[in-house]
Amino acid sequence: MQDNLAIGILCVLGGGIGAQWVAWRFRLPAIVLLFALGLLYGPGLNLLHPSAAIGGYFHPIVSLAVAFIVFEGGLGLDFRQWRAAGEGVLRLTVVALPINWILGALAAHFVGHLHWGASWLFGAIIVVTGPTVVLPLLRHTKLRPRVAAFLRWEAILNDPVGAILATLVLEFLMIQGNRHSGMFMAEIVPHLLFATMMALGCGVFPAVLVRFLSTRDLIPEILRIPIILTLAMSVFAVCNFVMEGAGLMAATVFGMALTNMHVIGMSELRRIKESLGVLVVSCLFVMLTADLHRAVLERLSLPIVAMTLTVLFVVRPVGILLSTIRANLSWQERLFVGWIAPRGIVAAAVAGVAGLQLQEAGYPSADLVTPGVFALIATTMILHGFSLRPLARALRLTLSDEPALAIVGASAWSTDLAGVLHRLGCPVMLVDTYTGALAPASRAGIPILKAELLSDEGLESLEERPADYLIAATPDAIYNGLVCARLAPDFGRQRVFQVSPGVARLDLYRGLSRDSRGRVLGDPAWNFTLFDTLFERGWRFRSIPFAPPPAGGAAGGTPPPGEPLAEGNRLMIMTVRKGVAIWIRSAEDEVPVEPLAGDTIIIMSPP
Repeated sequence: MQDNLAIGILCVLGGGIGAQWVAWRFRLPAIVLLFALGLLYGPGLNLLHPSAAIGGYFHPIVSLAVAFIVFEGGLGLDFRQWRAAGEGVLRLTVVALPINWILGALAAHFVGHLHWGASWLFGAIIVVTGPTVVLPLLRHTKLRPRVAAFLRWEAILNDPVGAILATLVLEFLMIQGNRHSGMFMAEIVPHLLFATMMALGCGVFPAVLVRFLSTRDLIPEILRIPIILTLAMSVFAVCNFVMEGAGLMAATVFGMALTNMHVIGMSELRRIKESLGVLVVSCLFVMLTADLHRAVLERLSLPIVAMTLTVLFVVRPVGILLSTIRANLSWQERLFVGWIAPRGIVAAAVAGVAGLQLQEAGYPSADLVTPGVFALIATTMILHGFSLRPLARALRLTLSDEPALAIVGASAWSTDLAGVLHRLGCPVMLVDTYTGALAPASRAGIPILKAELLSDEGLESLEERPADYLIAATPDAIYNGLVCARLAPDFGRQRVFQVSPGVARLDLYRGLSRDSRGRVLGDPAWNFTLFDTLFERGWRFRSIPFAPPPAGGAAGGTPPPGEPLAEGNRLMIMTVRKGVAIWIRSAEDEVPVEPLAGDTIIIMSPP
């Protein structure tokens, strides 16, 4: 028993996080790797069968995990983003859902040869586009903010609505089977209205309570996040007890309410929930896919394959086209959203439970619902996962894939550095709070951002033009450290730099904590005053192509990689490899970067 448990933990946790790392390292869709890993563990090697090992607790555990995922998604739904995205979001979440349900049911009946009862249930299940799939794909693709908002809002809002719709269809079919159709208006509709109102109330009230207690200092910081997570799971459990699917709505509303009420201390929760979200998604996908039986896969037939292709190439595009008539969406946005609709965990969980209940009720072809849904999940994850970035790039719905640099602090020398990178074709943006400081860069055509990066508005503005690296270059060393510490979780702690706060402050014990500042730009002696003084003396930034040194010496004025950062009369600043990365030189580098032929070196040198 202990050996089986150890193997299960190793397969789920180790394999899932390993797949996430491989996906990040090689820029692959993580969901596809997780799905393949689950198929290998379960139907392939027969190593892992979570439902058999856990027993009756398997589906409740999956439901709680899904509740956490939609709660996490709800925290990212700010109404300001909804207003920025326009009516497209409303159409995708309200108008498109019933159209996709009807078209999906027609495809299941006429193409997949399912009977009407199973067809209506299949159509209700596939309306969801799971956040467990969409959100990881968005993290790895620099989509334009409006298009990203379309997919994010649709995925998070449609998940609970789709689960409730599938529950209603199942209950109606059960009533029809018992020949008591009058019960639908007498019991089901009032029950639905009550459950919906309860879900809204249970979502908003705890958020109001948390805000009330936080503003009056009645929640200790050490308990803030545990209390919020406990409330999220509690509102899910209570509302799900009243009606299946209402708990997901309550958890989503709770997350949305916390975000839009601007409860203090939510930034720490967002950091933790993002990490937990990656862990939960990894484990869930591996477990659910591994739990598939070979008998389910054996039911896949030519009509099921044809039905899957019909949903992909007819149902979804036609549904989006009809629901966005006369909307303020471009044809590129319509085409992209009409294609990208990966299904995820909620569809799999609902299909596993609802399909079995319908089959036990004696409905014909009910045993084809689960394999049909899983065929759609697998196909959409593979096709949409690998095609999202190329299609978005072809439709010009992405931001630049070139590594981008943000420089905070518009001084004379930082503007000169930004100008060199801009002329080189490297995406760069100069950030400051003063219009006058940004004016020279604006006149030179350098992208600028007038914002305070420690504010919510500034962070949202930065998200619209995301950067991969950051240099904090203001005269205030403490402010530079605050900016780096605030943005390090988003950029990565090895990608945020600041001009040196002073040699004495680099001591890891007595000086500034490494967690409270960025990596030092260049040598510890390179503070703001040094750069400013050198610029006044006529030093300027320049870009020079790297030439591999011939035998016996350096060529082209480019020093070999092991040399000190400041060599003679020049300062080595960074190495730019177009389309790959930017390596900013730092005394804290453990391994010096070795430039290759074709790289460009940025230096600061005298006239």
